[in-house]
Amino acid sequence: MNVDFMSLALYEAERAFGRDSVPIGAVIVRDDNLIVAAGNEVMKRKDPIAHAEILAIQQACKILDMRILDQCDIYVTLEPCAMCAQAISLAHIRNLYFGACSPKYGAVVNGAQIFQHSLHKPNVVGGILESESERLLKNFFKNKRF
Repeated sequence: MNVDFMSLALYEAERAFGRDSVPIGAVIVRDDNLIVAAGNEVMKRKDPIAHAEILAIQQACKILDMRILDQCDIYVTLEPCAMCAQAISLAHIRNLYFGACSPKYGAVVNGAQIFQHSLHKPNVVGGILESESERLLKNFFKNKRF
């Protein structure tokens, strides 16, 4: 686990904020080398599945020219939703590191707990730079409310 990679995921989340998308960032690394960094692009692409994790997994598969990312780790600023958790499992990602929990939409430690029902279960560590992730999300949604 490397806090610098979560800091980079936070930077991607801030960029997503600037694009008026929910500020979530994801970074995929292999052997402590950055493979890809991505931020949520749901609003930019007008695509409900353009989550940071999905974009990062797709790009990492292309860059590494492989479907299975079993030697890779993913850093995400927010606990993944069910769709993203399943994609992480299907890609066989080794370790999932996330920032803030998502009681409403999360599906790793909350909600559906996808990995309890998946063939591939990554190691999971949450709470990394949690307060920074939470603060960014709260600021985003505060600006959305009138």
